[in-house]
Amino acid sequence: MIATVAYIEKNFEEFNKLLFGGELPKIPILLGRATRVIGSFTYRVHKTFWGKKVYSDLKLRFSTKFDLPENELQDVIIHEMIHYYIHFKNLKDKSAHGPLFKDIMNQINKNFGRNISIRHKGAVRAHEQMADAKPRYRVVAVVTMKDGKTGIKVLPRIKEKVHHYYKAVSAAPTVSHIALYITQNPFFGQYPCSSALRIHYVDHSILQPQLAEATMLPIKDILQ
Repeated sequence: MIATVAYIEKNFEEFNKLLFGGELPKIPILLGRATRVIGSFTYRVHKTFWGKKVYSDLKLRFSTKFDLPENELQDVIIHEMIHYYIHFKNLKDKSAHGPLFKDIMNQINKNFGRNISIRHKGAVRAHEQMADAKPRYRVVAVVTMKDGKTGIKVLPRIKEKVHHYYKAVSAAPTVSHIALYITQNPFFGQYPCSSALRIHYVDHSILQPQLAEATMLPIKDILQ
């Protein structure tokens, strides 16, 4: 089955009542021809003069490049509705598919016999929650911990700040490796940009596809 606006709107209404207590307001549904992303929940964000985040242009997007069994397309719709629900309720999660997302997903799978997953086997989710879809270059530090976890930090495009972050974090006894990338992928727009010495943990399986078209920055150029 190939997604249509009418089909998604019908399922959105039904699943909203069944799974989310009818709390989700209607949202624009857009179709596209993406080859790597089946569905996504997107929005734009900007800060007021006083630093408050304002969200606008919320949308659910689906690709017509995928011909899926109906139950799989429904699971993709519910997946994106979970993202929408977390955003609408102003809930906090540790990452795009963090513990809160997984808890909601697992409860729906258990209680309603669904098979929602983090990733669909035929596509890469571009994370869904792509804040600020306008392409822009970002410097991203990928930090590998000695316990095997992976974290990221979006850094200002200022060499001195990147240098300071790299030197300080690489000296931490819990850090195994740091790689630096420059990318236009809007996936990273959902993370705050600063030189604060912290990271945001991301599942490796989710992160790697987002770096597929990124350019690695030579460390020697940063340290000079």
